[in-house]
Amino acid sequence: MRVAAVVLAGGRSRRMGQDKALLPLGDRPLIGQVVTTAFVCTDEVWVMTPWVARYRPILPTKVRFIAEAAVEGDPPGPLVAFAQALNHVQTDWVLLLACDLPNLDGGRLQTWCDQLASLPPEVIAYLPQSSRGWEPLCGFYRGPCRADLEAASALGDRSFQHWLSEQRVVAIPQVPDDMLLNCNTPADWGRYQARANRLQN
Repeated sequence: MRVAAVVLAGGRSRRMGQDKALLPLGDRPLIGQVVTTAFVCTDEVWVMTPWVARYRPILPTKVRFIAEAAVEGDPPGPLVAFAQALNHVQTDWVLLLACDLPNLDGGRLQTWCDQLASLPPEVIAYLPQSSRGWEPLCGFYRGPCRADLEAASALGDRSFQHWLSEQRVVAIPQVPDDMLLNCNTPADWGRYQARANRLQN
């Protein structure tokens, strides 16, 4: 069973006021931490972004890139970007990750990856679930979902939640809330840093 990872890095980071993928996390940018963690469970990691030249110099040379077409105004969103990425990634399962997940745990990702083989064939995704619904940007999708994703996006669907409501999805059990933390604003980032500092001291 082959698994690849796709890291989405196409957002405009407007609420953050700067590229959140480049926020410093220890000795590397945030996107570098996400990519390095993804390599724990697969040796095939892709970054989907309109800004390949921005990220290529700061990421490991074995990272593969998919050049997302730049658009005027707001980008089409992660569902459309993921559908496009699956035209390039041909594996049994794909681990989809946002680029702004500072608390990703490689050991947990590997545990979840090991559980994929036990899922029934009709299951299209293996995802965390929270009070907000499915957490689509930190979980696994079966590779053949590409055709259904493309059909949904062609009909104008931009909502992962809507698309997933029509699919067979299994919830990943006992996912720590902090692993799903993402940082969209300077206040989010400040709270994350304050908490991280408390845990270190």
